[in-house]
Amino acid sequence: MLKGTPNQRLAYLPTAVVEPLAECLVAFANGDGGLIVLGLDEDGRPVETIWEEEAEGALQEAAALCRPPVPTQWQAVETPSGALIGIRVPRSTELHALADGRVLIRRGAHNRPLSGDELRKLANSKNTAEFEIEVVPGARSDDLDGEIIRNYLERRELRGGGRPASTAELLYEIGATDRAGHPTTIGILLFGKKPQMFFPQSGVVFVKFPGTEPRGADGGIGYGRRDEIGGSLARIVERAWNVIFEEMRVGATVNNLEREELLEYPRFAVREALVNAIAHRDYRIRGRRIEIRMYANRLEIISPGGLPGYMTLDNLVEEHFSRNPRLVSGLFQWGYIEELGLGIDQMIEEMVQAGHPPPEFKATSHLFTVTLHNKRERAPSPKWTRSMNERQTRALTYVREHGSITNREYQKLCPDVSAETLRLDLVDLVNRNILLKIGSKKGTHYILK
Repeated sequence: MLKGTPNQRLAYLPTAVVEPLAECLVAFANGDGGLIVLGLDEDGRPVETIWEEEAEGALQEAAALCRPPVPTQWQAVETPSGALIGIRVPRSTELHALADGRVLIRRGAHNRPLSGDELRKLANSKNTAEFEIEVVPGARSDDLDGEIIRNYLERRELRGGGRPASTAELLYEIGATDRAGHPTTIGILLFGKKPQMFFPQSGVVFVKFPGTEPRGADGGIGYGRRDEIGGSLARIVERAWNVIFEEMRVGATVNNLEREELLEYPRFAVREALVNAIAHRDYRIRGRRIEIRMYANRLEIISPGGLPGYMTLDNLVEEHFSRNPRLVSGLFQWGYIEELGLGIDQMIEEMVQAGHPPPEFKATSHLFTVTLHNKRERAPSPKWTRSMNERQTRALTYVREHGSITNREYQKLCPDVSAETLRLDLVDLVNRNILLKIGSKKGTHYILK
């Protein structure tokens, strides 16, 4: 971690001053957790040696300023630059504040105070984390499916998780059971034989409408297909994906003389929207299931529960916050979540690469909706554009449609970007043998090589 710069989960403090340390403790505990390193400036350069006794005393005083106290682990680490103190702060299921009443959250490389609305949302999300490990009334150990657990262990091992000493111990460690082996909420949702018997709201409803409105073919009330999908959450992901895939239109395109399958919606975008809905819905909301609505011109995936924690529509790509951290971890180990925190931007990229508009996100206090539109604004981009930034992809789309592009035309495509940045974009594409530069000075233009 020391090879990086301060970020969402890493902070450098040059000295063992109590107040900045307490602010970091609270901000990390309220966020995703992380590591505080004492003895480095903000650029990661050693400042001075901090003795273990000094660090321990400062940590005790800082903890006394936190309400409630933040649990930590600390250790002295010898590096080529000298001794440093590392303080590990876990993500907390409680809401922490400083003695003066301030509630901070780690955002990027800074500790940011929360406003009233943000504070209420974070407090609500913290309660959800506790809900995950509540014992389910009436549930017994034989309500868990041994075959699903074995499948999970195999997937987990492939992910590098290793084989646990015992299955019972692993189930307790991940919060699926309590110490006595009684199933918890997360245990029933991930491994239950009949999860909907305990949590009817945990299923998914798929409905396909023939037109662009929620009506039947004759214009009255109705639909073309309706499926109710139940089971453990991993099974729901697979079954829901299969239903969507069955109903998606499939075409083809020719790219470099090779015929490629052209789905109505990109696979990754659909799967990511589906998994996110299942992983991040608020399972405390009863009476409403996740809804998948397929129309002639769009696919909507509606998840009960607004955005969790400090998440907003404006920071969806840059930030991440798990309403159900144990559930997210379970789906990650299962392989349904490829890379934590990177799905939204890749979903956007996949849609744009396929020629579609970017996904639409809509949030209310009780619902979160992702809408994928199937109207292609342009032809799908070649696969090699995936290694480029969004501006370069836009430039190449322009070249494919108009035959060439000039610096002036590129500036009109990206009016909020400096001319020097755009020039370097084009130089990069030339150096990679994708574009060919024609002419010089005012007559310069670029064509596909």
